[in-house]
Amino acid sequence: MKIIYSKNMLNPTDIIAIVNSGEGFNAEFKVNLPSNLKSITEEVCAFANASGGIVLIGVDDKNTIKGVTLDNSKRSAIQNSIGEISPALQCDFYMVDVNGKDIGVIEVPSGLNKPYVLSGAIYVRQGPNSQKLTTVEEMRDFFQQADRIYFDEAPCKEIDITTDLDKENIAVFRTEAGLNNTISEEQVFQNLRLTTKEGYFKNGGVLFFAKEPERFFEKAVVRCIAFEGTDKRYIIDDKIMTGTLYLQFLKSMQWLHSKLDVRYDIEGEGSKPRKELWEIPETAFKEAIINSLAHRDYYDKGGRITIELFDDRVEISNPGGLVSAIPRNEFGKRSLSRNPLIFGLFERMRMVEQIGSGISRMRDLMKEEGLTPPEFNIDGMFTVTFRRPFDFDKWVNKWVNLLSENRITILKAIHSNLDIKKSELEQIAGLSPTALDKNLDILKKEGLLEREGTKGGNWILHYINPKVGE
Repeated sequence: MKIIYSKNMLNPTDIIAIVNSGEGFNAEFKVNLPSNLKSITEEVCAFANASGGIVLIGVDDKNTIKGVTLDNSKRSAIQNSIGEISPALQCDFYMVDVNGKDIGVIEVPSGLNKPYVLSGAIYVRQGPNSQKLTTVEEMRDFFQQADRIYFDEAPCKEIDITTDLDKENIAVFRTEAGLNNTISEEQVFQNLRLTTKEGYFKNGGVLFFAKEPERFFEKAVVRCIAFEGTDKRYIIDDKIMTGTLYLQFLKSMQWLHSKLDVRYDIEGEGSKPRKELWEIPETAFKEAIINSLAHRDYYDKGGRITIELFDDRVEISNPGGLVSAIPRNEFGKRSLSRNPLIFGLFERMRMVEQIGSGISRMRDLMKEEGLTPPEFNIDGMFTVTFRRPFDFDKWVNKWVNLLSENRITILKAIHSNLDIKKSELEQIAGLSPTALDKNLDILKKEGLLEREGTKGGNWILHYINPKVGE
């Protein structure tokens, strides 16, 4: 490794701005020089395999500048340790005096000769953390991504930064990320590594800060569709959510709020805000939508994220199945993003939990509410299905004007007891055996009912809705 003392090195103001922004996809802090220097070198290797980054030595994880003393022997040790990265990586390494405290700075470029290897292992940056690739699948996925470049890291040559970015979008990001207003927009973009070395704005930055990102990426939107019943025959609402990824998230949540059953508890009385109780936990939807926005395959120009609402379920899908680097038996335990820059920006806004926890969190939330566990399809499209709580009374009322009173009575009795005997149904409905059989036949022809087995069998109710127009 060649150490360069650059004329363009960061100044104290730059360092303070980076510290105020906190650790993230492109920044790592070390309060002192660890006895195991390899831990720093792993971060350098990970940054080189992603979009580059800054390692600051002398800053703690609470974003406090502590300062550090690095004599010639320690600097030499850092140099030797980074020199173990292969192929050779050229970094800037220097000290900066920040208000009387020395800070060690290692500037790591996005490497041109990926992958960079340390002690036989590949490290990559995922959100705010560095991750070691340990399996063949992980490495294969890395090479596939490196060959075509992460979508969010690629330059968007069509955008004009001076006219196409929205001040309001930048202000919202600052607020949600807790960034100091004294930091200039230019410094924010520099800290977040949102521009390429040629000066182009990256795709990930466009999706977060452009006035109309869909002008540049037509399919980078969310389509929200509500269907009548439990299949896709009849659409009753269809909307496209555009704007930045954050706005798409907000609009999608508002749409779901307007379609689902939402109750309020009494804790919100008086000056307290009312607490909303969604039929499916609101946080489960937040996890699923953010997961879709952060991990979808944006190279798939024909696909887009969809939120489909049925009478019995909600399905949230995004292009791109499970990342090949994650074995199926590790699904829900580990995470590897197709879009590490986008994931990192969401993490800055404190909208993602620890890596890999989103799936288990959705499962826990549904379990806590006594609901059916979420279902996941990870092939081709990544889909999570949330089963809605079933309201039998609401469903059967849809049939009241279409079926006789006796048939409604039969449906209610069978719903209460799928093992109910015909003799019991005759008594409840007040029907003769012949009349009961005629009514049962009609319910079967409607597709509402069938019998499984004979003696010792049971009834199967199909909770379908009447056809539109009947």
